[in-house]
Amino acid sequence: MQKIFYNYIMNIGEVIKELRLERDLSQQKLAEAIGVSQKAIDYWERGVNEPKASYVARLADFFEVTSDYLLGRE
Repeated sequence: MQKIFYNYIMNIGEVIKELRLERDLSQQKLAEAIGVSQKAIDYWERGVNEPKASYVARLADFFEVTSDYLLGRE
């Protein structure tokens, strides 16, 4: 089960990074836009940890995608 959880973290981090780079945003600019630290963005993108549900919602709103998209479910 731990491996499945790890893969989930990597998927959302990869999606966040891809969306961020498509919009030519730095980690700092994204962090400011959704109200977290740059380090949080870095950790999410590298799969160190995952965003809380409230930040998944903020990211989805910011990037104009669904939460399911961010979670790799679409």
